[in-house]
Amino acid sequence: MTGDTAGSGAPVGEHDAEDLLRALAPQVVGVLTRRFRDFAAAEDAVQEALLAAAVQWPEEGLPRNPRGWLIQVASRRMTEQVRSEQARRRREDLAAVREPADHWTAPGADRDDAAGRDDTLTLLFLCCHPALTPSAAIALTLRSVGGLTTAEIARAFMVPEPTMAQRISRAKQRIKASGVPFRLPGEEDRQRRLDAVLHVLYLIFNEGYAAGAGDDLQRVELSVEAIRLARALHRLLPKDDEVAGLLALMLLTQARSAARTGPGGELVPLGEQDRTLWDRAAVAEGVALITEVLPRGRLGPYQVQAAVAAVHDEAETVEDTDWPQILALYGVLEQLSDSPVVRLNRAVAAAMVHGPEAGLRMVADLEASGRLTGHHRLYAVRAHLLEMAGDRAGAARDYRAAAARTTSLPERHHLTLRAARLGRDAGAR
Repeated sequence: MTGDTAGSGAPVGEHDAEDLLRALAPQVVGVLTRRFRDFAAAEDAVQEALLAAAVQWPEEGLPRNPRGWLIQVASRRMTEQVRSEQARRRREDLAAVREPADHWTAPGADRDDAAGRDDTLTLLFLCCHPALTPSAAIALTLRSVGGLTTAEIARAFMVPEPTMAQRISRAKQRIKASGVPFRLPGEEDRQRRLDAVLHVLYLIFNEGYAAGAGDDLQRVELSVEAIRLARALHRLLPKDDEVAGLLALMLLTQARSAARTGPGGELVPLGEQDRTLWDRAAVAEGVALITEVLPRGRLGPYQVQAAVAAVHDEAETVEDTDWPQILALYGVLEQLSDSPVVRLNRAVAAAMVHGPEAGLRMVADLEASGRLTGHHRLYAVRAHLLEMAGDRAGAARDYRAAAARTTSLPERHHLTLRAARLGRDAGAR
């Protein structure tokens, strides 16, 4: 490499390189898609560049311009593909030799590339193209923009990894076949894609804030990237209340991040967190956002979830939490988005207001509906409510059942410890 992309020799750890590559990948895909006008090929070329960087950077040091390094390596791969395509066409069609020599060569880097233009938001809307089903759009965006692996996305959708790989590949090919230009959509088209965009950002944030599997409770780089994209979307659509609501929800939730794990990375529940560790600047920003949009009356599920988070964050102690307000908000949210997870959260709020028996009745109704059968969260919530009711043996049993069903190692460790402690307490009685 030469110029700004040459290696600086500055050491870079494997995890630091992974975090940087995750942040840069969608930007580089955006640059190559704009330059070569082929999203599928650009995504493949960038993946090869990322693999090369993952090997070279920890050994050779971080380049002075990591983004430029990736663009250069991926562009070289794209150019090779273009030249191969040119040769094939010449062999198949003698008329191709009369085309200008630069007909199939890559467009040169423009001033936007040199200035570090970030095409991530454009890429986000491209991945939510109306030609795709919602599930395909979400999967593709999580892969190309969120940086999740195919295996991670497959777990989120509860399908085999090869199935998800085929789904993502077909989605890329459909976008290519559509011929859609690489630019932000117009206002009418943008509104049609916005729900999918918001849902994707929500999923990316959730995977970062509470990793679905693995050794770590949180993947901060994902939640930070989701907040960055939500900020960009809010700048683009400042009057959209649900965009503001989602950004507020992310800020108010991420504000607790530093207090969610102990010294050894163990999970610390909300009621036991050291609230002096919460990011009060993020809390203030999130509260200001949701306070501004709620009076407008165009209520949506992200705004209501943000309001719940604000009530939690504004309580100086767990005892100060306004549970009646939270219960009322979950009632509104259930009308807007009747999901089993919302009902489960409402059961917890009902237990805090009316006693654990009220919450347990709601959990029993939810279990009877079959909508969360076998899910670890149902067992964990019921265990918590049984513990509140004084049924230590029953709580220990359900904590063990929840631990056996979660794929998050910190969560499994936390649930197992609670079961063991309650089992000892029950045996001592």
